[in-house]
Amino acid sequence: APESLMQALEDLDYLAALDNDGNLSEFGIIMSEFPLDPQLSKSILASCEFECVDEMLTIAAMVTAPTCFSRAPPGTEEIALTCWRKFSHPAGDHFTLINVFNAFKEASGNSTKQCDDEKWCRDYFLSCSALRMAETIKAELVEIMRRIELPISEPDFGSEENILNIKKSLISGYFMHIARDVDGSGNYLMLTHRQVAQLHPFSSYYNTRRIPEWVLFHEFSVSEDNTIRVVSKISPELFVELTPQYYFTNLPPSESKDMLQEVINHLSSVSTMKEQKA
Repeated sequence: APESLMQALEDLDYLAALDNDGNLSEFGIIMSEFPLDPQLSKSILASCEFECVDEMLTIAAMVTAPTCFSRAPPGTEEIALTCWRKFSHPAGDHFTLINVFNAFKEASGNSTKQCDDEKWCRDYFLSCSALRMAETIKAELVEIMRRIELPISEPDFGSEENILNIKKSLISGYFMHIARDVDGSGNYLMLTHRQVAQLHPFSSYYNTRRIPEWVLFHEFSVSEDNTIRVVSKISPELFVELTPQYYFTNLPPSESKDMLQEVINHLSSVSTMKEQKA
């Protein structure tokens, strides 16, 4: 549909993947080397700047592979949730996926037989085939990074600086996938499309008291009861810092946009005061 095509071109423009003539920019050409969604490619390239490449490649592999969480058989749902909470990360689902991937790698390294991996996954209600696919995807992404001579920083998952840098990388690509909880009960209004969505049941925030106000999400699914999947907490300050100004100005009017504008005004006044003191 023409509307879909125009929206896709607009998204690529926001991601700096197009030049003034509508052709791929130099940045867009590099993004196209990755067999991924443009937002994910942009986040990987941003991770080179923020030195969290290994972690971002893990996230890319995990969201590209089928979901690693298996549907729990009837009567075992609470047991499955208890197992998954062992991997839960307070920063959100993207970070939880890194924990799952790393735990699977460790379990694989300690096992002597392939069936041991499968048993470990069954015990934690995880999909072994999905995790193996994620391993393969990450290895392929590493090869692409090496082929086009992009730097791969050493793993540093867990440090505060690393967590912040991962969020910066994610926002650099997914600034169009931001939502705000408008009533404190998990009803998220998406900034771009003004639709209300709920958390997917596989989210580490689902059915908890620690529902964040501002989140970045990987995807929105109408077929799964208007849910947002793979959700992590962000701050309005990070959003306004990393979002292209021309994207922000084109957002439809909303209470959320007004709140973000207040953040921009506050940061601007603080910056002005610092300059005057200097």
